[in-house]
Amino acid sequence: MFHFLHTYTPEAILITLGPIKIYWYGLFIVSGILAAIIVILKLAEYYKIEKQMIIDSIFYMIIAGIIGARLYHALLHLPYYSKYPMEIFQIWGGGLAIHGGIFAGLLVMWLFIRKRELNFWLVSALYVPGLALAQAIGRWGNYFNMELFGKPTNLPWGIPIPPARRSLEYFNSAYFHPAFLYESIGNLLIFLGLIGFHAWIIKNKKFNNASYQLLVFSYFITYSALRFMMEFIRVDTTPIALGLRLPQVVSLVLIIISLFLIFRLRARRNRPSQERLEIN
Repeated sequence: MFHFLHTYTPEAILITLGPIKIYWYGLFIVSGILAAIIVILKLAEYYKIEKQMIIDSIFYMIIAGIIGARLYHALLHLPYYSKYPMEIFQIWGGGLAIHGGIFAGLLVMWLFIRKRELNFWLVSALYVPGLALAQAIGRWGNYFNMELFGKPTNLPWGIPIPPARRSLEYFNSAYFHPAFLYESIGNLLIFLGLIGFHAWIIKNKKFNNASYQLLVFSYFITYSALRFMMEFIRVDTTPIALGLRLPQVVSLVLIIISLFLIFRLRARRNRPSQERLEIN
């Protein structure tokens, strides 16, 4: 594995069929989505959730997620896309910011669930393991696009980056941290943890909103912590806010909000039953 990463220079195009080009990036994004759908539908069986409802909601969330992720990416690189606005539509070239995809997907899911009077927390809990798995797979698309790498390194798993893809600051460096791989592994571990959480819920029959909420917030906390740490080695350009890269600021906000809501929910559960009755 180390030898492969250290010596192989990936190509963005998987195959060319006349005027049609199939990109590795698109292949991994689609593969990640399909894997997520399989996981979500499998979990839905245990929770007795209608599969057709899941499929319908996924359709809208995929569209919203891709649009939101692309627009958020464009906002992060607004000076460039203001000069070349038509490139916003060239998704196959890479450039999907996960935070934008999550926010857009959550909004569409909330609207979808509200219309059908379903349990928002339960459906969210079904989705987050699939989301983590899709991220783990999709990050390999960044590798073949050579668009997500870290600072220079002499480690045996450092990946070669052609001079044309390097910034002037690191032009004389040849090998860089495979940031895509670190985040892919991190997301895979998050996925396994969330699946384990679901197994605990099912085994112990903890079918309640408190369990679902804790699972959802666990995803936001763990992924945000992963992303916050990853930003220290990433070299792609992004706005700076409060002395931090913008994705770090967003990640910190998500962690703080998630922890606040967890403690708030725990406090409400720990109140004496009489007090809860009076409040209700």
